[in-house]
Amino acid sequence: MKITFPHLGNTYICVKSILDDIGADYVIPPFNNKKALELGTRYSPEMVCLPLKINIGNYIQAYGMGADTIIMAGGCGPCRFGYYSQLHREILKDAGFDMEVITLEGTDIKDLVSRIRKIVPGTSKMMRLPSILLRAVQIAKRTDEVEMLAFRTRAREWECGATDRVYNGFRRKALEIRGTRNILKLLDETEARLRSIPLDSYADPLKIGIVGEIYTGIEHFASFGIQHRLGRLGVEADRKVTVSNWIIEHMIKKPLHLPRDMEYAKAAKPWLGAMIGGHAQETIGNTAIYAKNGYDGVIQIFPFSCMPEIVAESLLPSVGRDLDIPVLTLIIDEMTGEAGYMTRVEAFVDMLERRRESRKHEKGKLLSWNRCGFSQYEPGRH
Repeated sequence: MKITFPHLGNTYICVKSILDDIGADYVIPPFNNKKALELGTRYSPEMVCLPLKINIGNYIQAYGMGADTIIMAGGCGPCRFGYYSQLHREILKDAGFDMEVITLEGTDIKDLVSRIRKIVPGTSKMMRLPSILLRAVQIAKRTDEVEMLAFRTRAREWECGATDRVYNGFRRKALEIRGTRNILKLLDETEARLRSIPLDSYADPLKIGIVGEIYTGIEHFASFGIQHRLGRLGVEADRKVTVSNWIIEHMIKKPLHLPRDMEYAKAAKPWLGAMIGGHAQETIGNTAIYAKNGYDGVIQIFPFSCMPEIVAESLLPSVGRDLDIPVLTLIIDEMTGEAGYMTRVEAFVDMLERRRESRKHEKGKLLSWNRCGFSQYEPGRH
């Protein structure tokens, strides 16, 4: 058995550290790229969403590297993510790729353990699994914290590119380092290096919250590296939907029936009082939270045909008017052009700058803007 898994932002760091500790044989597919998207688009039904197509591309590339078993998370609800594992299985089978799909769903703890047993070699490794998983959750949480620190630092750095050098180096080293304990040490070193980067203490960057569907919000390739781009424009980005939050809420708290963080649900109630699948309620609730926390704007990102986010998109104008916060919606598919996409982002940032400047003109407060300029985003170098 040679295991592989789909890419989603930095999840490969957490997953590979677990597989290292249990001694499993695995391959990591190349970072998401145009080839993966082309393969996924070729073999997938036309109207399925972008994340599924990229996932299929990941699996086909991993198959060429010797993988025969796929592990992925599962889900439920109106979002088609709940059907991904079965769709993946059928698409790969029809295309002639013989791969087993093991779905890890956070619905029942006994069922989850039985599925994990399929990939853990030997009883002794299974006994060590709880401590390994505990460290892996720490890795997921720390990795998200390091990424958010990079978002804040990039918008304030004195030397353009200093944050990228540290952060890109961390992602490369994570591919080489084996085991949960060593990854945790690398995270400590990376955080220390990011905190040592000289910052402009007078910088007052715009703050933009990123909301929307989880895959396009987190995966750099799918969003053309929007958080990186915003940082290079002198904007501090923030995203509340993270991998670690999803793991803790859906893979740990849900099967164990522990109290879950529902702050977003309370914030969303005036506009969307029920969970309708996907991250629609989080999109509405987090937009409201960003508005109340003084953010300058919000960007919603989701793949074309994503049903929950289409509902959220229809409600966001009301949220924006009620809470006086501008919202930009970006819809992504395999045909999305990078130039037009980034032109809209730049125009939105420019509008927010002018909006804030007009509001603070009487106070004579100067703004920090776009010190690094605009740079070409390179997939695989984020």
